[in-house]
Amino acid sequence: MIAVVIPCYKVKDQIVEVIGSIGEVVDKIYVIDDCCPHNTGNYVLDICTDLRVEVVFHKENGGVGAAVKTGYKKALKDGAEYIIKLDGDGQMDASLIPDIIRPLKKLKADYVKGNRFYELKYLRTMPRLRLIGNSMLSLINKFSSGYWNIMDPTNGFTAINSRALRMLPLTKIDDGYFFESDMLFRLGTIRAVTTEIPMSANYGQEDSSLNIKKILLEFPCKYFNRFIKRLTYNYFLRD
Repeated sequence: MIAVVIPCYKVKDQIVEVIGSIGEVVDKIYVIDDCCPHNTGNYVLDICTDLRVEVVFHKENGGVGAAVKTGYKKALKDGAEYIIKLDGDGQMDASLIPDIIRPLKKLKADYVKGNRFYELKYLRTMPRLRLIGNSMLSLINKFSSGYWNIMDPTNGFTAINSRALRMLPLTKIDDGYFFESDMLFRLGTIRAVTTEIPMSANYGQEDSSLNIKKILLEFPCKYFNRFIKRLTYNYFLRD
């Protein structure tokens, strides 16, 4: 079974189109309404006729990481073998789902991420502030996670197999926007194999709750914390 998890917060205008773009290769779609002020979940229930869709509501806003983890737990409970995380803002190309799960099916990776830096032509569509911020975070993340092959750590287009997901301590993974980077750190602790696929991103006029300046202030401390933990786990506790 192949499942897609879509965390939803202020994506009412894009969510139905995103769901409609998900191909038949996917068996189940979990829409996680993270206490969205736009009532995205109810909107999906009213408008969407796709029988694969299940809407889950958070009573309180927990953050994008919390929403994804709720979806992960639902997918595992329902027997999903491969779980894709897709944002609800329309910035990700759902037609790439067969590509992102291919390394999982071929047993070449446990976790796959999209990479917006793979080709120079993709960078032209990225706002300059995002490009600078993501480039800085990419370098810091390499030290934090130990995955030197990962170039786009904050990218939210991901796929994971159920075996690796069951091994992760989900309650310890960050509930906010640091979730994507924290996933890499936790995957490193179980020595999961990770890889990337090339992708572009579509930057529209969506109402984003992501504050780049805030992240540049908040993330470095968390990266340093994970870096120290990684050194401790890998070079003192395991060895």
